[in-house]
Amino acid sequence: MSSRNSRMIPNSFRKRQRVPQHHISAMRISSTAAIMETFADKTMSESSQKLRRTSSSSTTATSTNPNTTTSSFNDPSTADVILRLFMEQSPFDSASPSDSADQSDIQIYLHSHVINRSKYFAALLSDRWQHEKITDRNNNAAEDSRNDDNFSLIHLNLGVLDNPNSITIHLTVFQLLYTNDFATVIDSASTALEILPVALEILFEDCIKSCVKFLEAVPWSEEEEQRVLSLIPFLHEEESKELLARVSLGKDDSCEEMLHGLILEAIHSHPNMAFVKAFVAKLLRDFSSRESARRVLEREFEKSLKIVKESLEEYSSPDFRGDHNETEAIQRLNLHTAMTNGRHLLWLVERMIELRVADSAVKEWSEQAAFTADLQRAFRDDAWRNFVPGLPAVVLRCTCKLANAVATGTIIAARQFQVRMKLVKDWLPVLNVCKDNVSPMLPSHKTLYLELEETFLRIISTLPMSDAQVLLRQCLSFSTRNVEDCPHLVTAFNTWFRRATQPPQLENLD
Repeated sequence: MSSRNSRMIPNSFRKRQRVPQHHISAMRISSTAAIMETFADKTMSESSQKLRRTSSSSTTATSTNPNTTTSSFNDPSTADVILRLFMEQSPFDSASPSDSADQSDIQIYLHSHVINRSKYFAALLSDRWQHEKITDRNNNAAEDSRNDDNFSLIHLNLGVLDNPNSITIHLTVFQLLYTNDFATVIDSASTALEILPVALEILFEDCIKSCVKFLEAVPWSEEEEQRVLSLIPFLHEEESKELLARVSLGKDDSCEEMLHGLILEAIHSHPNMAFVKAFVAKLLRDFSSRESARRVLEREFEKSLKIVKESLEEYSSPDFRGDHNETEAIQRLNLHTAMTNGRHLLWLVERMIELRVADSAVKEWSEQAAFTADLQRAFRDDAWRNFVPGLPAVVLRCTCKLANAVATGTIIAARQFQVRMKLVKDWLPVLNVCKDNVSPMLPSHKTLYLELEETFLRIISTLPMSDAQVLLRQCLSFSTRNVEDCPHLVTAFNTWFRRATQPPQLENLD
C-alpha cells in the first residue's frame, strides 16, 4: 500500500468487531478523531458553502422513519448533525498551517438516521451519549437563549490525516451513506482501495462489503496487491478468505510444486515443446529461490536418468523367450523410451548447469559404470541405427555438458568422491565406441566428439599423475592420421611427461 493511502488508517485502527452498537469501544469515541458536543447552530463556513455549490447532484436518502421527510446530503434545512472534518497534523510533518487551507476544515450537514448506517456514528448517537447530551443541555438551559431547533443540532468533529485526498475520500464515503450506488462509485481497484480504509474507520459495513466484493473480482497491479495485503488484517476472516486465496496457497512447498508441474509440462506433455521449454527455462532463471529450483531439477533428473538406464538395460539384456516379432517390438520400444528421456535429460542438464546447481548431477553421472557398460553393448549392435540414430549424440551431449562444466570450474567436483577421475574413466570408453561404430559420421557428431576429447584431456590434467597415466593410455584413440590434427592430445602427453621429469618436490613441503 502506498504511503499516501497507508496513512488514511488512524493509529488506533483495530480489527472491527460486529457486535451491538452499545458495545463499540468508547475509546475510539472519546479520541481526538471525534468529539461530540451541543451548541447553537452557526453560519456555515465558507468551505462548506463551497462544497454545496460544487455538488453536481443532490444525494438523498429516505428515512426509515415514516414521520421524516426525504433527506439530502449536506442539506442544512433538514440536517440534525453538523460534522466538522479537519486535517490532523502529523507530529512528523513540517508543513505550514496555510497548506491546503481551502480544504483543511470543512463542515457538512448530515442526518442521524442516515449516518446510523455507520456503526461508529451509531455508537456516537446511541442512547447513552444522547443522555449525556441532554444532561449537559439541561444544566445550561437557564443561561442559553437559543431556540429549540438550533438547540437540538448535534455537532461532531472528525479528524483525518493530512493527505491531499483525505477530505475528498471521506466526503465520498459520507455520500455513500445516503445512497446504495456503490457500483457507480467503486469502479476501479484503486478507488476501492481508497474508500475501504475510510469505510473500515467508521465501520460502514455495506461499503466494506462492496469494496471487498469488487476487489475479489478484478485484477490488481503489484502496488495494489500490496495495499490489499495491508488491509486484510482489518477484515473479518470470511471477508478476507477470497482475497487471501488469490495470493497464498497456504503450503510451504507450493512454489516447488508449481515449478515441477511446469517442467513436466515442458518436457512431456505440451505440443509446442520448444517454445514452452524456452519459457520455463526463463522462469527457472528468474526464480528467486535457487535451492528450490535445485530440488525440483534434481528430482526430475533422477527420474529421467532412471528411465533411460532401465530401458538400455532391458535392450542390452533382452528376453528371447517370446516370439521374435514381439521381442523386436519390445526392443524398439526400449530404444525409443531411452531416446525420449535422453532428450529430457539433456534439457535438464542444461538448466542445472545454467543455474549452477548441477553438483549432484555430475556426481550421479560419474557413478554409472553399469549404465556405460550397457551403452557400449548397445552401440556395438547395429539395431539401434534403424530406430534411434541420434541416441549416441544425445547421451554424449549430456556427458559433454557436465564434463565441460567440471573442466571450467562451473561445477566444483567433490574430490573425496573422485568425481573427475570416474567421470573420465567410465565415459571415455563410450566415446571411443561411438567413434568406432557410428557411421557415417556427421559434421555435428565430429564436432561433438572433438569437444568431448578436449574436455576429457583437460580434466585428466587436473588428476594425480598416477591416475592421469592410466587414463591417457585410453586416449590414444584420439590420434589421427596426421599428428598435426590432434594438438590437444599432443599437449596432454607433453604436459604429463614434463611433470614426470621434474625432480621430486616432497622435501620442499616441510
